[in-house]
Amino acid sequence: MTTAPVPAAHCVRKTSRADEPAGRAVEYRDGVWHVRSALAVRQVLREGNCTIQAGFNVDQIREGNPAMRQPILFLDGPEHRAQRSAIARYFAPATVSKRYRELMESLAQELVDEVARGGVTDLSAVTLRYSVEVAAQVIGLTNSDMGGMSKRLESFFAIPPQPPAPAVKKDGELGAGQRRSGLGARAAQVRSLAGRFDALVASARGAVPMGLFYMRDVRPAIAARRKEPQEDVISHLLAQGYKDHEILIECITYAAAGMVTTREFISVAAWHLLDNAELRQAYLQAPEKQRYAILHEVLRLEPVVGHLYRRAINDLVLVDGQHEHQVRAGELLDLYIRSANADPVHVGPEPLSLCPARDMSPGLKPEVMAFGDGNHRCPGSFLAVQESDIFLQRLLRLPLSLVDSPRIDWVDLIAGYELRDVLITVENAADVDE
Repeated sequence: MTTAPVPAAHCVRKTSRADEPAGRAVEYRDGVWHVRSALAVRQVLREGNCTIQAGFNVDQIREGNPAMRQPILFLDGPEHRAQRSAIARYFAPATVSKRYRELMESLAQELVDEVARGGVTDLSAVTLRYSVEVAAQVIGLTNSDMGGMSKRLESFFAIPPQPPAPAVKKDGELGAGQRRSGLGARAAQVRSLAGRFDALVASARGAVPMGLFYMRDVRPAIAARRKEPQEDVISHLLAQGYKDHEILIECITYAAAGMVTTREFISVAAWHLLDNAELRQAYLQAPEKQRYAILHEVLRLEPVVGHLYRRAINDLVLVDGQHEHQVRAGELLDLYIRSANADPVHVGPEPLSLCPARDMSPGLKPEVMAFGDGNHRCPGSFLAVQESDIFLQRLLRLPLSLVDSPRIDWVDLIAGYELRDVLITVENAADVDE
C-alpha cells in the first residue's frame, strides 16, 4: 500500500473511555472467557463447529418463540451458510456499485446541499437519514415515510440489549462456568430469575416501537412485494416462505447492521477528518483505494460495536501466542473488539493512533475485527464503506468546521458508542455553490 502516513496530531482514538476494562489477552473470570487478543478473537469467530452466536439478544429471541424461523444473525452451521449464500448477491461489490451507487450519490448530494445552505447542522441526524434510506433500498423497506421510519428505528434501538447468560443449562443445574467460578445453585437460580425479569421488562419496552415499525414500515413493504416482487431482501424472504413476524425480525437485524452502525461510523469518520486539516486534504485528494484504506483504519480505531459474544457448543483449545486455554462446551466468550483492534502485538506500534499504512500480522484485514470475521462477518461491509465514502467526499469539500466535540453516549453491554450533537457549520455559506 502506498498510502502516505497521516499527521499524528489529533489522530488518536476519539471514543476512548477512562473506565475501559483492561486485562490479559485471554482470561477466565466470573464464569466468562474474556478475549482481547486480535488473533484469539479471530480464532473464536472462525470456530464455526465449536461456537454459536450469543449476543444481540439471541437468548431472548430463541426462548421467546422456539418455533419461529431464526434470523440470519442467529443462525449457525449449514442453515446459516445456505442463507448467507442466498443473500450474498444483494451485498456483492459489483451489485452494490451497479444498483445503488447512483442512489447514494444523488441522496448524498441532496443532503450535502441542505448542509451547504448554512446555519448549524447536527450531522448525526443527517447520517441517520442517509444510512436509513440506503439500507432501506437493499432491504426493501421503501413503502413508507423515510423520516418517520428513522425516528421509529431510533426509538427502538434506544432500548439496551440484554446480556447473554453464563453457562446455565437449565433451572438449578450449573454449567461449567458456574462450577469453575464457585457460584452456588441458589445464586445461579437467582441470577436466572433476574435475567428473565430483565428480559421481560426489555420486551415490554420494545413492544410499542417494534409494533409501530411493523405496522408503518414492514407490513406495507411486504404487501407491495407480494403483489410485485423486487430485487431486495424482503422479496427473497417471501419467496422462501417467511411469515410476516419472521420478516419483521430480519428487518430489525438488517436495520441494526445497515442503518444504525453506518450512521455512527460516518459521524466518527467525519469527526476525525474535520479535526485534522492535513488528513482531510489527503483523503479528498486520494484515489478510491487509498480513501478506503483511510476509512478502514478509522473503523479499526473506532469499531462501532466494541464487544461480540459467542457460546461454545463443543470444547475448543483457544491459542494466544505460546499459551493455550481449554474452553468447555457451554461456556460464554466475551470478545473485546476494541481491545483486539488495538492489540499492539498484532496491529503494530501506537495502536491507538491512526495510520492507514500499518504493518499488521498476516491475515488480518485492515479494519481488523470491526466487521467481525468468519461465518458471521458483516455481509454489508463493502456497502458500508462505499456509502460512507460517497457521502464524505461531498460533505468534506464544503468549508466546514465542528462547533464543538460531539457528545459520546455508550451502550455498555456491547461497548458501542453513539455520537450525538455532532454540530457542524459552514463558513461563508452564501458563497457556496449550490
